[in-house]
This record gives sequence, C-alpha cells and structure tokens, in this order.
Amino acid sequence: MKHISIKLSVLFVVTLFTATNVLAQSDTTAGTFWRPTPRNYEVKQAFEFESLVPMFFTGGYHFAVCYRYDKFRFRASVINGGTYDAEPAGLTNSSPEFKRYYKTSPGFFLGYNVWKNLEVYTFLELHTFEIEQSSTGRKDDIHSTDFGGGVSYQFFIGKSFYIQPGLHLYLRGDNSLDFEGVKYNIPNADFAPVLRLGYRIWKKY
Repeated sequence: MKHISIKLSVLFVVTLFTATNVLAQSDTTAGTFWRPTPRNYEVKQAFEFESLVPMFFTGGYHFAVCYRYDKFRFRASVINGGTYDAEPAGLTNSSPEFKRYYKTSPGFFLGYNVWKNLEVYTFLELHTFEIEQSSTGRKDDIHSTDFGGGVSYQFFIGKSFYIQPGLHLYLRGDNSLDFEGVKYNIPNADFAPVLRLGYRIWKKY
C-alpha cells in the first residue's frame, strides 16, 4: 500500500509538472493582455486613429489618421489649440509680451520604428497662429511653415489602445507682425513635449 501511495504521488507530481509546462507553452503561444503574441511592434500593416488629447482641455482639438507599413508610419493630422499658448515653447526670441495660439492647421508626419515601438519621425506642419498682444488684447494672424523632428514611444494597453508620449522640435524661418510700432518676431524654434492617445483600428501581421 505504501509503494502504491509513493507511485501515485510520483505520478501526480509528474502529471502536474507536465500540465504546468503545457499550460505555460499555451500561454506563451497565445500571449497575455500586456504581452500579446504576436507583439504589437511586429505588425506589417495597420491603421490607427489618435489624438493630442491635452488640446481638448484648452478648448481646442487634434485628430490624426495613421498608416503603418512594416517599420514606416505615415500620419496626417489637424490641430486647433484653443487657448493653449505656444509662445513659452520658443527656444529663441520668444516674447512674454505676446501670446501665440494654434488656429486650425494641417500637418504631415513620416516616421520609422527604430526599435520595438520607439519611433523617430520628421514632419511638415502648415500652421496659422493667432498672435495676441498682452497689453492691448489686439490680435492678428501669422502663417508659418514648420518642419522638424520628433521621437516617441507607443505604450500599448492590450492589442489596440496605446499611449504615445514624445518630444518635438519645430523649426521655422523668420516672420514678424507689427502691432502699431511694436514688432513681434515668431520664435525660430520650439521644443515641446506631446502626449497622444490612440487606437489601432485595423492590423495585419
């Protein structure tokens, strides 16, 4: 009887060990919610919809449609910053005497995933800014063709939803406005953090 108990115990341990290995292999094959298989960065094609959500908190909006092909990613967007003041982001010749607001403007981005979900990209944005003189409240528009680069990372939550923080460097040529003898010069460079929320609406591995 004792030998039978030992054999049954050994058989139970062996069976449990085998079952655990099989389940572990199944889990690895199927992936998990946080680490799906195949991995999100292994996608060959995808359509994504995303938004620079902080713009909504200042009465504006931002929408973008993205297409991913292998490691390349193309994005077209439209932005309106509402009451968001972009002037403090200026690296050169920014002025505390003026405020600068994004009016509705399009942008085009071309990116490349250099490692997993880490993307570097270049962009061209056709901005219209509303410039406000703080002391008088007078406003006028200025047009600016901005180009530059950025880096960001897609943190996926599951297979579709993602959070994408990043950094942008905007570059532009000289441009100015005259406010009754007071000259406004738009900064030649802006540096700003960005935070986008997105959803992968279609994908192909």
